[in-house]
Amino acid sequence: MKLLVDTSVWSLALRRRASVKPGAEESRLVKVLTEAIADGRVTTIGPIRQELLSGIKEAAQFEKVKKALEPFRDETIATADYEEAARLYNLCRSRGVECGPVDVLICAVAWRRQWDLLTSDAVMKRCMEVVRSG
Repeated sequence: MKLLVDTSVWSLALRRRASVKPGAEESRLVKVLTEAIADGRVTTIGPIRQELLSGIKEAAQFEKVKKALEPFRDETIATADYEEAARLYNLCRSRGVECGPVDVLICAVAWRRQWDLLTSDAVMKRCMEVVRSG
């Protein structure tokens, strides 16, 4: 099964400064990502790539992260994904969960394709719980 890796996990793996020691959960997530890359299961979408590359101040770091992402082709986002994202946004909101538009799109893409989603973002995890519960 494919694994859609959220910006939060890519950031742990590619943007974290070497001087910052990761916690146990962060180390576990990076290990899962590393294993999934080795297995050829990792996938991404353009909005995740854009989020990850946004806000990098140094050109050399930007190029390093951009190059690290090159092997991962962006999956096509269809009109139905955007429509599902809107439906999921409304569902989450009705249950008191506020998700941003990119986060809910990521959830919709994973949900529609029955992909696993790897994230460290608590709101996105809650959104996926709402999605799974119907």
